[in-house]
Amino acid sequence: MLGYSPRSGNYLRRSQWPFTKARSFCKTHTSLFKKILLGLLCLAYAAYFLAACILNFQRALALFVITCLVIFALVLPFLEKLLGKKLTRCLKPFENSRLRLWMKWVFAGVSLVGLILWLALDTAQRPEQLIAFAGICMFILILFACSKHPSAVSWRAVFWGLGLQFVFGILVIRTDLGYNAFKWLGEQVQIFLNYTVAGSSFVFGDMLVKDVFAFQTLPIIIFFGCVMSILYYLGLVQWVVQKVAWFLQITMGTTATETLAVAGNIFVGMTEAPLLIRPYLADMTLSEIHAVMTGGFATISGTVLGAFISFGVDASSLISASVMAAPCALALSKLVYPEVEESKFKSEEGVKLPRGKERNVLEAASNGATDAIGLAANVAANLVAFLAVLAFINAALSWLGELVDIQGLTFQVICSYILRPMVFMMGVEWTDCPMVAELVGIKFFTNEFVAYQQLSQYKNKRLSGVEEWIEGEKQWISVRAEIITTFSLCGFANLSSIGITLGGLTSIVPHRKSDLSKIVVRALFTGTCVSLISACAAGILYVPRGAEADCVSFLNTSFTNRTYETYMCCRGLFQSTSLNGTNPPSFSGHWEDKEFSAMALTNCCGFYNNTVCA
Repeated sequence: MLGYSPRSGNYLRRSQWPFTKARSFCKTHTSLFKKILLGLLCLAYAAYFLAACILNFQRALALFVITCLVIFALVLPFLEKLLGKKLTRCLKPFENSRLRLWMKWVFAGVSLVGLILWLALDTAQRPEQLIAFAGICMFILILFACSKHPSAVSWRAVFWGLGLQFVFGILVIRTDLGYNAFKWLGEQVQIFLNYTVAGSSFVFGDMLVKDVFAFQTLPIIIFFGCVMSILYYLGLVQWVVQKVAWFLQITMGTTATETLAVAGNIFVGMTEAPLLIRPYLADMTLSEIHAVMTGGFATISGTVLGAFISFGVDASSLISASVMAAPCALALSKLVYPEVEESKFKSEEGVKLPRGKERNVLEAASNGATDAIGLAANVAANLVAFLAVLAFINAALSWLGELVDIQGLTFQVICSYILRPMVFMMGVEWTDCPMVAELVGIKFFTNEFVAYQQLSQYKNKRLSGVEEWIEGEKQWISVRAEIITTFSLCGFANLSSIGITLGGLTSIVPHRKSDLSKIVVRALFTGTCVSLISACAAGILYVPRGAEADCVSFLNTSFTNRTYETYMCCRGLFQSTSLNGTNPPSFSGHWEDKEFSAMALTNCCGFYNNTVCA
């Protein structure tokens, strides 16, 4: 080649030797460099973490919780390796069948005695809680009567599932630690959901996001879908699902595949959860497929959870209801459709879940948002269709009723009469039963979105201080009834979900279409009862939290707007006021001998109508 000399070529190669050696050295010690970099990052984070906690621990509480969870997740595999064999040796004596049988009977007896004592002591002051306990017994008897193979029922799975649900309910509803933890978690989820406004406001504008339902709620589904896809790509969803499934499997004795699908329903939808066990569906027994279907009907996905929270529904109740539904779904599924075949998936090793197919986080985020568009469109289409159909049905029923002089006949009114006894057995006060029965009927015959939206309207009326009764019609339900209703509506068990479930599973295992069609209605009924039993558990465990409002101090202020506190305090003042003809009204109770009582009565009469205001 022109202008080339061997000497200059050798010189260029020699000049590149230091770079070649450096590159070779880096390749050889890549793992060492990664460890050093990781160590430096960990030290930097530790310094940041300590500084944040020392400066203001309350402000850094979220960071503290996240850090503890990450450390626990990282340390757990090492603990399993170190202590796994020791624990196996400790449990070896229990392999004796006679000793194991004795332990089962002792545990069952202690649990039964403990439940009786707890109910006797706890319901002494609130006997209405026994109604909800009777409701649980009623639903279990009904399901046992409808069982496919009553003699083959695995009572271990039934009692363990109901027991785990009840224990988790005590932890979340009764204990201060569990209640505050889930309340804090719900608040963090609400804060997290508020970030959706940044994207939806940019795309649709502030006015539409503030005023139009579709632009308030549906973008949350897309945002949550994106986040869940990222978490699945990182392997966090799979890790949590497998740990939950492992715990349920060893306690309840269910198989790996059905347990994994039901545990997955806590986080993903009724069509996505079967994909976790897609390779195994073809060989699963009818009882296992029934459990998979029941788990889908009995729970809600993490994606729509965000939409329900955006309605104003209590976030902690929604989260706890969805988690409590998993063991109960397995329990009731094994009660209604017991296992009579030989399963291929009895191994306690579980089923391994693959990582996401995406190549990086950005691709996972994009795919999650794109996939969520279909779900958001499906929700919008269902709301438009079902609300329109409901309006038509109500108009038709009203017309038919007027022909025989029955005024105001609607679908909700029919549900309020038919379902009222069942709702009363969940622990709802009789005066609230008609409205709660309407919501349960709407959820089953229409869908849970419409029901939760109506529940949020009742809650908003209560919080805004609207009178409880206007012209003989109840405007809102009590806080206790709201919590019980939130649990009873938490699930996809409605008639329209039959088509969704069949369509999703048939696309995976088309050759089992007849088997799927045979058990889907039974699974729908079981999933509905799971939500109702969760509501009964909430009815047993719910107690009012926080001190009652100091109405004497509150009414001594110049309040200018209606709130729930305003209504309750004014109602108490009205009940403590008596008229004495032309003389000024007299007061009793807390308002007796208070100089401001007359002024407080005048202020209350400016907001609410009462006989003492005349």
